[in-house]
Amino acid sequence: MENIKLNNQSSINQVGLGVFMIQDAKIGEETIMKAVDLGYRMIDTANIYYNEKMVGRGIKKSNISREEIYITSKIWPQDFKKGKMEKAIDQTLKRLQIDYIDLLLLHRPFNNYLEAWKILETYVKSGKVKSIGVSNFNIKQLKQILSIATIKPVINQVECHPYYQQKKLMQFMLKEDIKLEAWYPIGHGSKDLLSEPIFKTLSLKYNKSIVQIILRWHLQEGHILIPKSTNPKHLKDNIDIFDFSLTQEEMHEIRLLDKDKPLFNVPDFIQKIQLKFIKHDFNREK
Repeated sequence: MENIKLNNQSSINQVGLGVFMIQDAKIGEETIMKAVDLGYRMIDTANIYYNEKMVGRGIKKSNISREEIYITSKIWPQDFKKGKMEKAIDQTLKRLQIDYIDLLLLHRPFNNYLEAWKILETYVKSGKVKSIGVSNFNIKQLKQILSIATIKPVINQVECHPYYQQKKLMQFMLKEDIKLEAWYPIGHGSKDLLSEPIFKTLSLKYNKSIVQIILRWHLQEGHILIPKSTNPKHLKDNIDIFDFSLTQEEMHEIRLLDKDKPLFNVPDFIQKIQLKFIKHDFNREK
């Protein structure tokens, strides 16, 4: 496993396990234990995934020391307010059964995310959060954060894959030394993406799966990855990507696939209404 250094001089594994949409506690805990056994040392969850308790239990059952595992979670915009933000972070710590969070992100740029950012900074100073960042922020929103920040975001977690390469955002983030962490790294298994001729050719050349070719492209672009799977073979394959390299010509050919359009459509209720009026009880998770 390779590490990437962040702008606060801490390090993060370049490949981790995403747990979005893993709701079955037994499957989730078994997946985390298997992932740890295979060598994964970074788990990415969120309040809105309703599986932080599952993640905490899975890590404990894996018998790995807390210091060896890197845990990321995210705060949902309903809690971007003084009083609610602090409670949300403390409840996340409690659900995960940990004393500190390695990386905590603002999940989406709604409501008062500038106020929320300042509260995140106080948790870094207290030691309860080691690194902070954002998720799904565009350049304008990142600039707003940077204009008031005393602690710079280390990461912006966004949809990114060969069909949606986020080139302008990536250029800005490189300048600001903010790393891109890719969700949907294989385009949510898009049939069109996985059927692209270049990937079939490279799969045969390197004796790797098409998914492994795409994940390797991400690595060489400098992205951090959080592919999600509960399949033991896929878990193994997703980190078996460090023993080969794509050529510059092959990287360029994959870059030409960019359509500059996301595959994930944000639900209308997120786009059109104020999230502060939506009531989510994240403690309902069993």
